[in-house]
Amino acid sequence: MSIKHHLQEETLLAYAAGNLPEAFNLIVAAHVSLCDDCRAVVESYNSVGGAVLETAEASAMAADSLTQTLARLDREAVEERTTPAKGALPQPVQSYLGGDLDAVRWRPVGMGVKQAILPTSSSATARLLMIPAGTAIPDHSHEGMEMTLVLQGAFMDEDDRFARGDIEVADGSVSHTPVADIGEDCICLAVTDAPLKFKSFLPKIAQKFARL
Repeated sequence: MSIKHHLQEETLLAYAAGNLPEAFNLIVAAHVSLCDDCRAVVESYNSVGGAVLETAEASAMAADSLTQTLARLDREAVEERTTPAKGALPQPVQSYLGGDLDAVRWRPVGMGVKQAILPTSSSATARLLMIPAGTAIPDHSHEGMEMTLVLQGAFMDEDDRFARGDIEVADGSVSHTPVADIGEDCICLAVTDAPLKFKSFLPKIAQKFARL
């Protein structure tokens, strides 16, 4: 797999430090499971973090620290595997679904596009998108941050072409119209921390029902 579009080191550092919201933690874990380069960066950060912990002075802990830590792990843990998962979806995503694509409960959002919202904390939203081959997502910008990881097929927008393993990061400065390649339906994992800003009327109406 030849991956052209990677995550910035600042994002990978925040992931290694455990400072990302659950939905963003999921998409980074999924990308890292597919990308040798980004996985190597995360592993280097983990090694540095381990060395720092070994030399740090012990601090007093609250009596319920263990309980709080276990509860947080239950809510936000994302399984990261260095070996590719069997199937189309990366192992971190399969862990959320309890299976591969056959476990996805798709819901239509219009124009043949389907989505499945994954159960994450409320600070950001993670969804699987299935975009039929040749279909365009209406022109939109962003009120916050959007990360999109391609899991099957490919799409192209005003910036570049994104295929399996590639991740696009867009914020309020980016306005684009992603179009799925003609040859195959495109399946993506998309994470947002704020609603999208559609420019035409009908997508704005659909947005209220699809939580886009």
